[in-house]
Amino acid sequence: MMTVSWGEMWRVFGRIGLLSFGGPAAQIAVMHRELVEERPWLDEDAFLRGLSFCMLLPGPEAMQLCTYTGWRLRGFLGGLLAGLLFVLPGALVIGFLVWLYAAFGTLPTVQSAFLGIKGAVVVIVLQALWRLSNKALKGRTDYLLAGFGFVALFVFSLPFPLVILGAGLFGLLRLPSTAHDTTPNPSINPSNPANPSLPTFLRTVAMWGGLWLLPLLTLSLVGAEFLAGIGWFFAKLAVVTFGGAYAVLAYMSQTVVEQHQWISAGEMIDGLGLAETTPGPLILVTQFVAMLAGLKEGGTTLFLAAGATALWATFMPCFLWIFAAAPYVERLAALPRLGAALKAITATVVGVILNLTVWFALHVVFLEVTVLDQAVLALPWPEWQSLDRAALLLVLLAPVVAYLLRGHLFGLLIVMAMAGVLAPVVLAGL
Repeated sequence: MMTVSWGEMWRVFGRIGLLSFGGPAAQIAVMHRELVEERPWLDEDAFLRGLSFCMLLPGPEAMQLCTYTGWRLRGFLGGLLAGLLFVLPGALVIGFLVWLYAAFGTLPTVQSAFLGIKGAVVVIVLQALWRLSNKALKGRTDYLLAGFGFVALFVFSLPFPLVILGAGLFGLLRLPSTAHDTTPNPSINPSNPANPSLPTFLRTVAMWGGLWLLPLLTLSLVGAEFLAGIGWFFAKLAVVTFGGAYAVLAYMSQTVVEQHQWISAGEMIDGLGLAETTPGPLILVTQFVAMLAGLKEGGTTLFLAAGATALWATFMPCFLWIFAAAPYVERLAALPRLGAALKAITATVVGVILNLTVWFALHVVFLEVTVLDQAVLALPWPEWQSLDRAALLLVLLAPVVAYLLRGHLFGLLIVMAMAGVLAPVVLAGL
């Protein structure tokens, strides 16, 4: 396994954290560009195996993939550094924007700039999807599995765990004819930074499980009811969030608005808008909810404490899943039947990313997207009269800017943010 310096780790994973706009599909695209295309830290197969593994876990898959990659490169400390650098830039931005939001209400200029970034994100994701599909889809069966993943989620809105489980079961039962023996596949070299064993696994689970849950238990025991409520709710959410934050947003929104009454429905919508357009995983909306609720409940101190509690409850289990299970990924992939199951999941994940891409693009260009619910169909359907002309203009402009800048990602985001601010002015003059 190649050795990567800590300076390079800080620089590259910090860059990934700063550029991780646009939800999981875009974040996976940025990681693929930085870790596979720009430098030889991971080969294509290792990246796809890691992505498929993270798709099986609850919680934000992009953050977990970042943690897994850091773990492969520099062990436990590398995984911790990569995971933190992925989350903290977005968390700092969200914290600042929540404070501005509470002080000044909606932030039209900021939202316009982020709309421009969304236009860039659509292009970034499509480019990465093209590259990933060329690498992951190597035969008719792979294309069919990718199509199955897309149709099952986009057209029928089937539960994400069921789709992934079905793909894995298909791969497990349909072992390729070239690998009917039960010997390990020599093409996979398990170059893990840890030697997995049961005692190590149990110690890891006990340590990270304790770090995750003991602070929440302490809040309950000392009578900090508000903070404990925040912590336990988002800890529960972290366990059931399969398939990314989109899978539980409706449940979370209803619970925090109607049941707990921490924030209003309008504030929840604004929070989702900010979380979708700032760096980091979309599940950072939990921080927005907690900080705004804390500010209402008890001022600045509770504002900061509630945000920290939500971040802890939401992201600590990600380290638990990765550090406990990651040492087994390469070894399992080296076994023919389990490797075939993981490959089937990998092909299906391409369809999952396509689903996220189309879903994201629809929500960028249209202000209202409903669900065409007929018989077994549950198809996202845009309200055509809600077309956002500024957003459409920016989506059409982004490929031109990307071509002119020749792949300079940070420059693309800056130019598109400026275009987002100017777009309403330009359209008003037409």
